[in-house]
Amino acid sequence: MKSGYKILWTDHALSELNDTIEYLEKKWTERELKNFSRKLDHTIELISKNPELFQVFKKNDVRRAVVAKFNNLCYRVNDDTIEILSIFSNRQDPDKIKI
Repeated sequence: MKSGYKILWTDHALSELNDTIEYLEKKWTERELKNFSRKLDHTIELISKNPELFQVFKKNDVRRAVVAKFNNLCYRVNDDTIEILSIFSNRQDPDKIKI
């Protein structure tokens, strides 16, 4: 993946991504899982090329990108890096987002 900004994942975001993948492996087909993976890669590529593309979601310049119908990616721009803070399921209570 070519990118203008370096992508850094927080431990929290990696943990949420792992939980999401485990859930999807149980509930979705392999085809749907691959489709989600492609959408996630595409969203990260868009963010890396144009980090201001998606709306500001919370204070401290945290932005949110919709990856798929039920999943958001929250991130913050730091100089020449993108810090991925959370992969959040839209089916959860939005107050549970830990950023």
